[in-house]
Amino acid sequence: MTPSSYQQPMRGDKSHDRTVSQSVDSNLSSEAATVGQILAKKGGALVSVKPGDTVATAVQVLKEKGIGALLVLDDAGTMQGILSERDIVRKLAETPGQTLPQLVEGLMTRKVVTCTPADPLDTVLKMMNDGRFRHLPVLDGGKLCGMISIGDVVNHRLVQLEWEALQMKQMIVG
Repeated sequence: MTPSSYQQPMRGDKSHDRTVSQSVDSNLSSEAATVGQILAKKGGALVSVKPGDTVATAVQVLKEKGIGALLVLDDAGTMQGILSERDIVRKLAETPGQTLPQLVEGLMTRKVVTCTPADPLDTVLKMMNDGRFRHLPVLDGGKLCGMISIGDVVNHRLVQLEWEALQMKQMIVG
């Protein structure tokens, strides 16, 4: 069945009067999606705790914000580490019933992998997968400008795939 938007060529049609809304170049763009594109939509809001805060405080912030990781910043705003739900769960298993009063600095990951706004998403996704982590702080010129999650990357890619599918359908239908 032919889509209702398709109109077959007529005998009097002239090829030079025909318009084309798409081309191979527009549909197969080689431009790679970047971290900056996600931050442009998501924003660069930073949610953080201090190394001297308790795990209970961090858990409350994670719950209130509905997020899975927090940046750990000192008073000057310098990144000291990152604290994820996974870090907290590991400590809960090691010290049941004693974890919430502990300090964030005892649980946080100190060696933090970061990215930049110019990094391609496929590279960032590979880093996250290989490192088995789900959150990545973004540094622009050495300064924190946001954090992305694996969910942000996957959602961005799903939107891209939907757009690509629509473009393919339009190219086929005409």
